[in-house]
Amino acid sequence: MKTQNMSFPNTFVLLGFSEFPWLEMPLSAVVLVSYILTLMGNSSIILLSLVDPRLQTPMYFFLDNLSLLDLSVTCTIVPQLLANLWGPDKTIASWGCITQIYLFNLTACAECALLAVMAIDRYVAICRPLQYTLIMRPWVCVQMAAACWSSGLANSLLQTTLTRQLPLCGHHALDHFFCEVPVLIKLACGDTTANDRALALGAIPFALLAPLMVLTSYIFIARAVLKLPSAEGRHKALSTCSSHLLVVTLYFGPAIYVYLQPPAKSSQAKFMSFFYCVITPGFNPLIYTLRNKDVKTAWKRILQPQGGIKFLKAR
Repeated sequence: MKTQNMSFPNTFVLLGFSEFPWLEMPLSAVVLVSYILTLMGNSSIILLSLVDPRLQTPMYFFLDNLSLLDLSVTCTIVPQLLANLWGPDKTIASWGCITQIYLFNLTACAECALLAVMAIDRYVAICRPLQYTLIMRPWVCVQMAAACWSSGLANSLLQTTLTRQLPLCGHHALDHFFCEVPVLIKLACGDTTANDRALALGAIPFALLAPLMVLTSYIFIARAVLKLPSAEGRHKALSTCSSHLLVVTLYFGPAIYVYLQPPAKSSQAKFMSFFYCVITPGFNPLIYTLRNKDVKTAWKRILQPQGGIKFLKAR
């Protein structure tokens, strides 16, 4: 008798939202609009900060990295999702599945760390304003961003390597809209103890310590803001943090729910994953653009014909 196939199949079937066939076409429209907004919004923030010297500060440097991560996770998941929603073929090649696992873990973990770093940046700006330029020097910011990307890369390599070794016994139907480590672990037919432990340990710095750093930073920020003598000063201090705080809530809220609380139904987890993988990356540039005077002013200088010519000459 032939031994049962223990390796990865050549293709996987992404069931996605096939249990709601009536929802696929409306959902595809939402995904397409969000995809376009994500590409345009995040690309414009990166371009804007490169051409406008007033935006070349630590806060916008980290925002550039956030936009790059949002672009990466969107381009990793959304094209395949759109193809599955638009057509009857819902398969993905094995190499495509592994690529999704690797890139999604890298970007998701790096973004968790980056949001914590951005909270530290806001803490220094508000609680140590006179020492801000000394503490948040350009080289320090580069090192902090590199640490975020490196930590995401390390965890991604670990999770992807262990997932690639899972015994799947020919099973290839994934009850999700993209390849994700927990879904593949559930599909395995052998011992998954090492994978479960690696997933739990890997989640500690990103799903627990990073939110804790954000929370600690904002506790100190709140204490410093409450000590300010004027209401105008308090409002100005809080306005510099409001965009980041909203992005943190939109990102960590669904992510922590999915990974730390077992959902009652798999469809519930899919919709939560859909929110933070597809919707949130499109919200981030809108939040930072609509709530940020510096970004709106930079856009006005570029979009106004005479102002744009003067701006380019100044460059």
